[in-house]
Amino acid sequence: MIRLTWVQPEDLIGHELRQAAEDGRDPARVREIADRWHAAGGHDAPPRAGASGPESARLRGTAQDLLDELAGIPSPLNEPSDLPAIVAACPAWPAHPPATAGAGPAGPPGAVVDPARVLGGWLGRAAGCVLGKPVEKIPREGIRQIAEATGNWPIRGWFTAKGLPGDIARRWPWNRRSAVNSLAENIDGIPEDDDLNYPLLALSVLERHGRAFTTGDVATLWLDELPAGRTFTAERVAYRNLLDGVEPPHTAAHRNPFREWIGALIRADVYGWVNPGDPATAAGHAWRDARLTHTANGIYGAMFAAAMCAASLVATSPEEVVRAGLSVVPAGSRLHEAVRLAAEDAATEKDFERVVDRLYERHGTLHWVHTINNAALIAAAVIHGRSDFTATIAGAVAGGWDTDSAAATAGAVAGALNGGVPDQWRMRDSLASSLTGFDGVSLGELARRTQEMMQS
Repeated sequence: MIRLTWVQPEDLIGHELRQAAEDGRDPARVREIADRWHAAGGHDAPPRAGASGPESARLRGTAQDLLDELAGIPSPLNEPSDLPAIVAACPAWPAHPPATAGAGPAGPPGAVVDPARVLGGWLGRAAGCVLGKPVEKIPREGIRQIAEATGNWPIRGWFTAKGLPGDIARRWPWNRRSAVNSLAENIDGIPEDDDLNYPLLALSVLERHGRAFTTGDVATLWLDELPAGRTFTAERVAYRNLLDGVEPPHTAAHRNPFREWIGALIRADVYGWVNPGDPATAAGHAWRDARLTHTANGIYGAMFAAAMCAASLVATSPEEVVRAGLSVVPAGSRLHEAVRLAAEDAATEKDFERVVDRLYERHGTLHWVHTINNAALIAAAVIHGRSDFTATIAGAVAGGWDTDSAAATAGAVAGALNGGVPDQWRMRDSLASSLTGFDGVSLGELARRTQEMMQS
């Protein structure tokens, strides 16, 4: 039998126990539920491979009951998921800029935007994503060993298998699905990735439904266009929930222990690009999308990224961009604290490795695709990179968490700030995608369509 990852209740319970500890739910009750799960024969993490057999099926009912029981334990943290409460928790929530007569293509915010900066955002996202693809899931120390062994440390170019000693290759194997099209010797165009598919879906929902799109519109588009096998973690659980008849936003919370992971953050760039200079509107659009799959810090991560991308088209410094991102994140949340400290470290510490050391001291127990640690790394890479595109995406990858996702977002910001990317990071302008109508699309075409949505 096939094991479907990210959806089986018996594989979710360990992640939910971890999530319950992270958001401060009653430790005694959580521990008692964990003891019952272990006594029943349950595991803390799903097997990486193997068939779903009788033992798994025996545990399924127990896991469902315990997932629901855990969901009934409230978190004491003040981390709201509804938009009015989020806005109220943001003392620096940005005002909507006044419209400027004759401002031209920038649309509602009224800022004149250089089309090169929009294209730069797309180019930067693609380059960062592809740089991080082959080393996704490899820990920080492995990434450094690979880069050093091939003369690429500090990271200044694509990863390569040429010249990599066999012992290092065996110790730190490439991401098997990505290395075939994301190493220097085999890159031919821009390969498919969820970090690029989701921005395409965001552009599609805006083109189909306009700025008034709803969370339901996002859900319908997913069911129409997004193959279930191209979804992971929180997105796959929400997809399953939709098929089970669960309505948004309940799709985000129902038996979904990944609701504070990075999935919503990687979907948000386009909502920023179509709202240049207006991080508040960008964050509101990202919230509508994110609430399909995420809650609390998972939502804040999407709003943070969208606000940064909105600012990146008109800002003059990385610090200005990160401030815009923080302005839409509740001041008392774990994400706000993580990003604030990361930004402070990056602004004052010359050695980026020491900055990352501090991130690991604070967030090293989080899953490698959690929102909080990756958003902090993104902020640190953007600020420490000081608008140097290569340094920015290299820092996001060297941090060693969700390498392709973190570098994609950091690259989007740096590419937009610079109005482009260095030639060494430009690939053949053809993006592979399983989404209808997008396979082979050029980033130039995507930038043009994004620019058109500014005026809608």
